[in-house]
Amino acid sequence: MWGDSHYGGTFLTWVKEQLGWIVQTVHALTLPKRGLLVPDGEEVNWETAFPTGFRPQPKRWIIERCFSWMVRWRRLCRDHEGLPQSSEAFIKLSASYRMLTTLVPVFPS
Repeated sequence: MWGDSHYGGTFLTWVKEQLGWIVQTVHALTLPKRGLLVPDGEEVNWETAFPTGFRPQPKRWIIERCFSWMVRWRRLCRDHEGLPQSSEAFIKLSASYRMLTTLVPVFPS
């Protein structure tokens, strides 16, 4: 199972003990907070040291894709449920629908 870099500590051990799963944390791509120590006379390629532009986090797109599949259901696009069990049930329904439509398309060709 993949998790954001905020999942850690006792959560990792709880998931391992209770569910038997291993959580792999996906860390954000970080840049050095301070400058670089460069020896005299050595040139630095600043573009490779501090790249500019958008850099997606590894495996983050997989998680975002799953969320986009879930919020296609009108009921899940906002948090209307009073109980967490109701939200969990609708998430399971949306995931089941997604799996079934992948196996058997709605409109056969």
